[in-house]
Amino acid sequence: MTLTPQLLEVLRTHIAGRVVGADDPAWDLERGAWHLLADQRPAAVVHVTGADDIAATIRFARRHELAVSAQPVGHGASPAVNGTILLRTGGLTAIDVDIASGVVRVEAGVRWRDLNDALTGTGLTSLPGSSGDTTVVGYTLGGGLSWFGRKYGQAANTVRSFELVNARGDFQRVTHESDPELFWALRGGGGEFGIIVAMELELRLAPEIQGGRMLWSIEHARDVLRAFADVTATAPDELTLWAWLLNLPDVPFVPEPLRGRWVAAVDSTFLGSEEDSEKLLAPLRAVAEPIADTVARVPLSELGSIAQEPDEPVPGLLKTVLLSGFDSDAIDSLLEVAAPGTPSPLFAFEVRHFGGALARPDASQGVAGVIEEPYFLLFGGFVAGPGMAEVIEAAIEGVEAKMSPWITGHNTPNFSTTEPLTALYSADSLARLGAIKHRVDPHATIRGNRPIA
Repeated sequence: MTLTPQLLEVLRTHIAGRVVGADDPAWDLERGAWHLLADQRPAAVVHVTGADDIAATIRFARRHELAVSAQPVGHGASPAVNGTILLRTGGLTAIDVDIASGVVRVEAGVRWRDLNDALTGTGLTSLPGSSGDTTVVGYTLGGGLSWFGRKYGQAANTVRSFELVNARGDFQRVTHESDPELFWALRGGGGEFGIIVAMELELRLAPEIQGGRMLWSIEHARDVLRAFADVTATAPDELTLWAWLLNLPDVPFVPEPLRGRWVAAVDSTFLGSEEDSEKLLAPLRAVAEPIADTVARVPLSELGSIAQEPDEPVPGLLKTVLLSGFDSDAIDSLLEVAAPGTPSPLFAFEVRHFGGALARPDASQGVAGVIEEPYFLLFGGFVAGPGMAEVIEAAIEGVEAKMSPWITGHNTPNFSTTEPLTALYSADSLARLGAIKHRVDPHATIRGNRPIA
């Protein structure tokens, strides 16, 4: 059944929040995603004020054979929302920190920057990623790859409880004790099993954090990447390094000396003292004197500034792959296909070091499980005008072909785009997820951005 104007008016009578239909002048803005190239076409958008609005929407959808999806602030764009009633849960922003027990409760719209601010100075942290703009809930449902993941694993495995509205429209608190199978599925299985209202997360120790970016002229790229590979080969779990080849655009938000230039960079975080951080980073600084070096003690509130990711929506195309290794041959191949110093439609190549706790299995983990691959490669470009998407897509395919000897074919839910579910989960995990989905939502009323068949 479709959502007619008459049904839209009926829905409005049940909702305290704002209900937006396709006839609204702001419809294109309302249906849009953070990823500006995503053409999402839901049946309606509902800005919820709390669990009651979520429950009323789900019950309405069940009565009229519709589906419901959630996208708090626009991240996680997916064609799966097409035809659904899209819930905007970004207005649910409560944060309750219990320092004594080391637990924090966050509602569905809380962004990482806000949680980091709330925890600054406590000596405790959750497991934030590189961007402060994404929501804690959306990130965690996909596993959650953190700056501190090598030490503490994926964020999904720190969840103590979920508060959700289920496919019947009932409020439910899910823990390992109340429903171990559903609890397992929610920790990395995405938004297929209920609409999350809030989560409780166990916090981790972070009494001192060092972090920042080192930047070099592009002629040092090969030596920087080799030093990065050497340091990561023996790095302690407390150290996380991400290496970059950056093709910086000639635009005002880039510092003037760097506009229109290629540079090499390494971002780092270290859970420990400045002295130990300096020792570990010394081989990188020995390559050549960086043209910029911001590594220093960093408060949790500033963590999102290290990778300098944009907070505003951008029209970009990105691809991520997992790598079996990053040896000298892989470095040479990456440099050959990136061709730094020459014109390119791609603006960034990022190599992240994984391993550590991310690769260690534990019986208490959710479906996010472990990531066996030690490295991750991200690359892409800005779609600055007509015809650029095709050019960037061709360049992305060229990178994939060149790096194919190291690409494993797996990916992580947080970074997946067009990959099949078999690239994200094992066959056993997919079968288990499917059985749980059928049990808790047999009519597929709830639709995540990666639907479970």
